[in-house]
Amino acid sequence: MKAIRIHRRGGADELILEEAPYPHLAENDVMVRVHAAGFTHTELDWPSTWTDRAGRDRTPAIPGHEVSGEVAELGPGTTGLTVGQRVFGLTDWARDGALAEFVAVEARDLAPLPASIGHVPAAALSLAGLTAWQALFDHARLQPGQTLLVHGAGGAVGGLAVQMARHAGARIIGTGRGRDRAMVLEAGADLFVDLETERFEDVAGQVDVVVDLIGGEILDRSVGVVGPGGTLVCVAAPPKIRPADGRAIYFIVEPNRGQLAELARMVQYSRLTPRVGAVRPLAETRSAFLNKQRMPGKTVIQVS
Repeated sequence: MKAIRIHRRGGADELILEEAPYPHLAENDVMVRVHAAGFTHTELDWPSTWTDRAGRDRTPAIPGHEVSGEVAELGPGTTGLTVGQRVFGLTDWARDGALAEFVAVEARDLAPLPASIGHVPAAALSLAGLTAWQALFDHARLQPGQTLLVHGAGGAVGGLAVQMARHAGARIIGTGRGRDRAMVLEAGADLFVDLETERFEDVAGQVDVVVDLIGGEILDRSVGVVGPGGTLVCVAAPPKIRPADGRAIYFIVEPNRGQLAELARMVQYSRLTPRVGAVRPLAETRSAFLNKQRMPGKTVIQVS
């Protein structure tokens, strides 16, 4: 099969398109014929890209862990899915990813994909949608009527977090660059703060929940706006400072079939719209990785 692989530690310029062995199917695995895949620009810096869970070197590695496709084959003991079924999901960080014609995935990490949702938006939904969902509802336990501050609300995760929070009945303040204003307000935010010209502290006051997708100074300053009993959730880095009367949480997103199914239902009923940016063929994956210029929406690789 054709795959994007990296043979030695380095940056995206080490990625190459080449022939790779057909993946091995383990117990409870599903072989997915990949139609579309997504990636994270920083994943070549993650330890799990280079070693498995036992610490063994796993190069050459195939990156890209957001997948949409169809079931090509079932592994021993696999139940709940059928050959030919459309599926999408998030593959294990310490296994080969989806930037290939086929990928072996644990069945529990995939959910059925309704016929009304295309593979490209599904690939854009899996990682961003699960991250937003788990930040808001698993970790922050967002409730109707609470005030939420989302840093990086113009990005793939932030945009979905704003949409989800709107349907959950929260009051939402989104932050980002000035060019994101119209998009964030359209997604459902009540207020927008341009981080290049405004201090979010002056607009937000005290809030119940902060979801930080930026890190650094923004994360440190966010502690000051968390109200009594509130929660600061960050996916960029562990918080160095904690609220005096609240919680600070750092988490790494996990695959979850039930949550994926709920995300798909929300897209079906027009309560959620994943924002797709560039769509590139598999042969252009390296240039897509190297292009760090920020653009609205998720870059998706169309494999087949």
